[in-house]
Amino acid sequence: MRRIAILMFISIAILAACGKSEDGSGTGHGGHGTEETNAGHGAEGTHGADDAKTGHQAEEAKTGNGADGKNAGHGNHTERTQSPADEHKVHAVWKLSASSPKPQEELTLTIELRDHEEKAIEQFDINHEKKMHLIVVSEDLSYFDHIHPEYKEAGTFEVTTKLPAAGKYKVIADFIPTGMGSMTQTEWITVAGEAPQQKAMEPESELTKVVNGKEIALNIDHLMAGMDANLSFHIRRADDQTPVSDLEPYLGAVGHVVILSADTEQYLHVHPTDERATGPEANFATSFPKSGVYKIWGQFQHQGEVFVVPFVVEVP
Repeated sequence: MRRIAILMFISIAILAACGKSEDGSGTGHGGHGTEETNAGHGAEGTHGADDAKTGHQAEEAKTGNGADGKNAGHGNHTERTQSPADEHKVHAVWKLSASSPKPQEELTLTIELRDHEEKAIEQFDINHEKKMHLIVVSEDLSYFDHIHPEYKEAGTFEVTTKLPAAGKYKVIADFIPTGMGSMTQTEWITVAGEAPQQKAMEPESELTKVVNGKEIALNIDHLMAGMDANLSFHIRRADDQTPVSDLEPYLGAVGHVVILSADTEQYLHVHPTDERATGPEANFATSFPKSGVYKIWGQFQHQGEVFVVPFVVEVP
């Protein structure tokens, strides 16, 4: 009997152990679930790392800090405003030589660039032969100028110019503080007097213009907001239609393109895909950020003369 009792006790113990093993397997699956959850967290962590990397890469693409950062936006051949990471690091103090400038009067514009602690930003990268490009447009975009302030010292740039008529002008300073991305700072200047009636900016169905004896035709493929768009300028002589194949470098490239939305809020400074081209075609790549009406200025140089050709397009 005692032996039977011992055998029964051993059998019960074995059964109990098997029950724990099955529960353990369940717990084991839970453990695998925990491992899977950990793997899941790992996956999320990986996704998070990928997201962080993607976000960083997106920021680099926007600011020009990526692989093509030295070219300030050459990744997509477009310079836009500063990234959210940089936007609070830099601000501009604008000073005018006249508090109420008059039309055709010499006006000296001083731009002081400072960081968030009000310290002068002193180092800037050269971008297409200049430390700063200054775009000046009238409110209705009928007037355009691209000038280059001189760097003085302690984050200060200065330029003297003339504005043609009374009214409001937007000034866009385009520059690259060393170690940051391409960025812009903007200011409105009001010229005293009775402003002329603003011209309505209407999209053009025919993108061909004659400027300085040259016929320039613009072709844009994929004209749609958010899509990569190729801008191709074909340049020939207006009199005999001979292709112009001896364009000269303008600021180190075959040409430059500046694009502004009708409300002046969307700004694109576009560089050519082949900077060493000499014509008759000059190609540029960009992306229009929003739908709406945009004005495009192409800038080229031929026989020592810079000419500007404007086009107005509507982006779906």
